[in-house]
Amino acid sequence: MKRSRFAEHQITGILNEAEMGTPATQVCRRHAVSQSTYFK
Repeated sequence: MKRSRFAEHQITGILNEAEMGTPATQVCRRHAVSQSTYFK
C-alpha cells in the first residue's frame, strides 16, 4: 500500500482551512495538493 504524503492531522487541517471559507484553489496551491486530490 502506498504511503500517504501527508499525516492525518495535516489532512484535517487542510480540510478545516477550506471549511473556514478559504477558496479551494488557494488551499490547494498553498499546500501543493492538486484540486482533483482535494475534491476526491
